[in-house]
Amino acid sequence: MNASVPSLNDIRACFEGAIPAMMATCAEDGTPNVALISQVHYVDERHVALSYQFFNKTRANILANPYGNVLLLDPVTACFHRLQLRYLRTESSGALFERMKAQLAGIASHSGMAGVFRLLGSDVYEVESIESVPGERLPPAPPRLGVLAGVRRCAERMASCGATDELLQTVLAALSDHFDVRHAMVLMVDAATQRLYTVASCGYATSGIGSEIEIGHGVIGVAARERTPVRISHVTNAASYSHAVRSSLRATEPGIALDTEIPFPGLAQPHSQLAVPIVSGGRLLGALFVESPMDMRFGFEDEDALVAIAGHLGAALELLRTLDEPAPAAAEEPAPPAPPSASGAPLPVRHYLANNSVFIGDSYLIKGVAGAILGKLLREYSQQGRTEFSNRELRLDPSIRLPDLSDNLEARLVLLQRRLAENSPHLRIEKTGRGRFRLRVERPVALTEIAG
Repeated sequence: MNASVPSLNDIRACFEGAIPAMMATCAEDGTPNVALISQVHYVDERHVALSYQFFNKTRANILANPYGNVLLLDPVTACFHRLQLRYLRTESSGALFERMKAQLAGIASHSGMAGVFRLLGSDVYEVESIESVPGERLPPAPPRLGVLAGVRRCAERMASCGATDELLQTVLAALSDHFDVRHAMVLMVDAATQRLYTVASCGYATSGIGSEIEIGHGVIGVAARERTPVRISHVTNAASYSHAVRSSLRATEPGIALDTEIPFPGLAQPHSQLAVPIVSGGRLLGALFVESPMDMRFGFEDEDALVAIAGHLGAALELLRTLDEPAPAAAEEPAPPAPPSASGAPLPVRHYLANNSVFIGDSYLIKGVAGAILGKLLREYSQQGRTEFSNRELRLDPSIRLPDLSDNLEARLVLLQRRLAENSPHLRIEKTGRGRFRLRVERPVALTEIAG
């Protein structure tokens, strides 16, 4: 490709799926065939991919003769571009396949064809040449300004954060301020359970803090599992993409009928969704997710920007994780003020040791590692009157069973802090310094621990 013809990057608007493309192929005997293609997928600067769904004439021709032409229409300028392609391979697993599979599922749901459309493979082609077809065209859209500046502002704001809780709130606020994203959430990975748990969200009627979704489930789970962005421009059934599988204590505690699922946040009728993995040092930390009630809300520039922001977020989370150990106590450090004495009726708390689920009264609060942390805090408060704790002692306590040494303990504490703030006004966790925090108890606690 030379400089006088457009590159694939120049015509990326043609790959958004707004207007079907046309593909021409030839059989071994030279018989031509032309078919409509729902979407041509941009892979990189030299390659595109087509979805392999049916045993049709186009695919039979390509397998016999690996050359074809695709005609794309720019949805803004109405300019046609012709791509000369050479078939390379078919992928039936991996990031590209899963991304295309998720996008196809969104289109199928939108058109009521979820039971018909099924991706069999991703056919990858090398683009040997690009030709702009002569003809009248409409004026191009004005260049989108501020995308790179928005990424810069987000990075600057994240760099100024000194705590995980502050960082999570900052990234959501920055997405709103600089990209007009109104519905978003951050999820962290729990390697032991292969689930993602929500630690921050904005724009929803309920925060959904603590709600979970399986890695590999829906847009968010696929993005996390494959470590690749997943962007869908048409979605009508949020439940098939976002909601976690229902779980309850009944499976491990037959005598308990109370549900332990925290409702997953999400728009009832989303029309655009974009999920990107949060990765640092080759390790999956979580996922950043945005959605909108508008069709085609997130384009490839939004995807590029969100990937960059998620990269900064991952690096910042890892940096703060290494700094969350308590600073050495000063020789003459003043003793912390005595907490106010708890008063009022005892607060009944049940801690089920089988899965560390915690109920306050009859209301479910939390489970898993965060539940184990709260159980330890309340146990030591009840037995010893302790209210001051450190991240280090939690990490070293075998009863908490952190999945591994690199697990983001600070994110677990943020999760617990927010669940308490939303559901139990008489119990609070307050940060008192680097790697240190206080349990504030405003009513006497009647803790019951129940073995599994």
